[in-house]
Amino acid sequence: MVGRFAEREAIEQLLDAARDGLSGVLVLVGEAGIGKTRLLEHAAAQATGIGLTRLVGVEAEQLLGYGALHRLLRPHLNRIYRLPTRQQDALNAALGLADISHSDRYLVGLATLALLSSAASELPMLCLIDDVHWLDRESAETLAFVARRLHADSLGLIFAARNDLADHRLFDAMPSLHVGGLPAADARELLSLAVNGHLDTAVADSIVAGTGGNPLALIELATHLGAEQLAGVAPMPEPLPVSRLLEEHFRQSVAALPPDTRMLLLLMAAAPTDDMAVVWHAAGVLGLPARSAVAAVEAGILDHGAGLGFRHPLIRSSVYAAASGHDRRRIHAALEAASDPARVPDRRAWHRAQAALGPDDAAAADLDAASDWARARGGYSAQALFLSKAAELTVEPAKRAERYLAAAQAHLTSGDRAAVHPLLDLAVPALRHPSARARALRIRATAELFDTGNDRVPAMMLDAVAELADADPRMTWELLYEAMHAAVIARDPMHRTTLADVAKAAVATPHRPDAPAWSPDELIKGLALRTVYGYENSVATIQEALAKLRASAELHDVASPFSIIVSLAADDVWDIEASVEIVGRLAAADRSQGALYGLSLSLSVLAYTEIRNGRLTAADALFAEADDYATAIGLTTQGDLNRALLYAWMGRESDVRAVVATMDVVATTYGLGMLRHLALHALCVLDLGMGRYDEALRHALPVYEEDVPSQGNLVLPLLVEAAVRAGDRHTAALALKRLEERAQLAGTPWALGLLARCRALTDETADAEIRYRESIDLLATVPLAAEHARSRLLFGEWLRRRKRRSEARIHLRAAYESFDAWGASLFAERARIELLATGETARRRVPETRFDLTPQERQVALQAASGLTNAEIASRLFITTSTVEFHLNKVFRKLGLTSRRQIAAALGRPGFDGGPSTSD
Repeated sequence: MVGRFAEREAIEQLLDAARDGLSGVLVLVGEAGIGKTRLLEHAAAQATGIGLTRLVGVEAEQLLGYGALHRLLRPHLNRIYRLPTRQQDALNAALGLADISHSDRYLVGLATLALLSSAASELPMLCLIDDVHWLDRESAETLAFVARRLHADSLGLIFAARNDLADHRLFDAMPSLHVGGLPAADARELLSLAVNGHLDTAVADSIVAGTGGNPLALIELATHLGAEQLAGVAPMPEPLPVSRLLEEHFRQSVAALPPDTRMLLLLMAAAPTDDMAVVWHAAGVLGLPARSAVAAVEAGILDHGAGLGFRHPLIRSSVYAAASGHDRRRIHAALEAASDPARVPDRRAWHRAQAALGPDDAAAADLDAASDWARARGGYSAQALFLSKAAELTVEPAKRAERYLAAAQAHLTSGDRAAVHPLLDLAVPALRHPSARARALRIRATAELFDTGNDRVPAMMLDAVAELADADPRMTWELLYEAMHAAVIARDPMHRTTLADVAKAAVATPHRPDAPAWSPDELIKGLALRTVYGYENSVATIQEALAKLRASAELHDVASPFSIIVSLAADDVWDIEASVEIVGRLAAADRSQGALYGLSLSLSVLAYTEIRNGRLTAADALFAEADDYATAIGLTTQGDLNRALLYAWMGRESDVRAVVATMDVVATTYGLGMLRHLALHALCVLDLGMGRYDEALRHALPVYEEDVPSQGNLVLPLLVEAAVRAGDRHTAALALKRLEERAQLAGTPWALGLLARCRALTDETADAEIRYRESIDLLATVPLAAEHARSRLLFGEWLRRRKRRSEARIHLRAAYESFDAWGASLFAERARIELLATGETARRRVPETRFDLTPQERQVALQAASGLTNAEIASRLFITTSTVEFHLNKVFRKLGLTSRRQIAAALGRPGFDGGPSTSD
């Protein structure tokens, strides 16, 4: 190999990491012929003591969902029995190894990770994946998922892809190297090695400049140009268009071959690379003898070996691109005849469709059936491709429109949103049934959610409800759920509608009697009633819906994850126990099914419940886990977007303000108005902790005035405290009046405990003491330790101001110790200063930074502290057991432990508070 020192060093570092028990990922990106494949060959040659697994993407196989993954995993499938049952089933379904009806893409990813990690545990492994841009979408997603979950698995992955890899955006956040042309000196050296005769210096410089140092172009030109041209006697072509020149060179090389050889090459270009038996069967159908390959091998077009493959992928693509339509249809007809309908029905149907000259209902029906098979395997991009082609071949317009519509849905499910709108434009004019037109609107709205913003979705969902009328009550409620879900998150203003309009539609729609116990319908109706008719008309409905969900034997997530709606509704009636239980069960269901998007949202919701319970470290661990899963499935996270309230409790003012600024940008960009209310809530808590009551009041008032579900009620105790301390008795009285009306309707310990505290704050008589004690007693009965400590702090402050110092110390000391242990520094400092005023000294806590753990170390430590085994932790956190062992070793070293039994006690040291208390 000439040059490439930076690339070689990166490869060597990755190999060293794998040998040392760690993992590494590298993405090589560059134009065709730039040397990516040569770098993979170099990596293979240097991988001494490391097992090799190779995969090359093939353009003709992009339609086969999980086809590339099957080829990669084939040597390791004897280990599949070691996987957990769900992962076994998912992988067997994806690879078509078992008759299982459905395969979840993330369970397939977890199974692939476990399978490769298992093999690497016996011998470090290097996976080399070339031409990633030609992998089927499902295989690419799976391998990207695996790459993001690696840590300490003795496993290295090197991907090579063209510059247009951004089409998937799956590999954006991974370590990558742009492979450019060789520097001039290295390029001249390579060119001189490829030229047999004399090479003129000026000619060499011209070729190097014209090719930009592209190694393949240099080598091909060395053989393509004549000896006189290389010697500088005859002129060279000007300019040297590298990509076109290479393709043209390959086309000319193929065109010079005998007709039978050219037809065999076209057949090989369109056939699967892992089934040469099909190629030779199809060759027999066409009457092509085996000796047809000889001329291609002699010309250097094919490599002579066991695989008999194309020497370079560009040759394969140029052969197919140069073929006439007639010849393509001939070879596809032959491949159809050679394909076993029982073993590869999808490939056979595709070849039949490609052989069709015009509309063909029989071929379309075969493709439609093949799309069902692809969907059952989780191959949604293949399903979409089959359905799109089936639609093109369909004669009857209405049936054609239905297939275009189904293809749009499949593209949406696969994540390829760019393909959705053109297909809907083809489908909609010929859709006859209201339910089909409503489905089209729903698909377009869901695509808009990701493309332009959440605030456009509610109006589009209402359009779908109007289109559907009373044709399908179940679908109507699904649409209303998604409309309300989007509306309460978007908040006003929205595009073409308002939260009130959406709520009125939900209130006006009759309840469906066949709704399952876990249905979100009643919860949505309760939130709608709250918006249209006021709080007093919604409490009973929301509470009954929450009780029904808690009593349901099973819970299921829905299209728009349920946890956010549950949280908003439970917060609105101050029912912390319902929130913890229901969202905890949703998280458990998502975890068992590998539903990482829903799980990431459920964990974020649970993190807020941990903040209210004073468990700030546990909340941070849940946020970190949620971010980890969001990243694992390719979602772009916005840093600490969800942590504003956590940072406010921790007293990290600069971090709060940085996150709030991000929240404002994201709220505007994506139509997520709820983020602004969450930001104002965090700023209010921060300012209360710092004693800046006028500022706290300013942040609380907009939320109070808008009075949206959840935040409209959660802000009331903050507003009362801020207003009283700022001297604004009028505002405090208004907020207290609203709280009195609503808390008594809700009737929960949380609501009544906050009400008692706020009555005490506004009571200037001795009766305030009764209220404070009532608040403390009520809040002690529910998992709201932070609120309980706040009531004790306020009561202690009240006692000290009445010269009852010894009694004040009891409550101030308890509050201080709680805040201090949790790391709630501002409130701890408030309590400390009050204690000093009573004559008692409280020492400031000094952070013990030598015990700092990374987010993933903390996650693993918390799970181990709860008594889980390494295998259980790995399954729970979607990592490998070797990664768990790696993190636990670091935890033991940082905390000075020698036994797992010591972890729980160690996490009780200052700054730690134990693990998540939910059953997720």
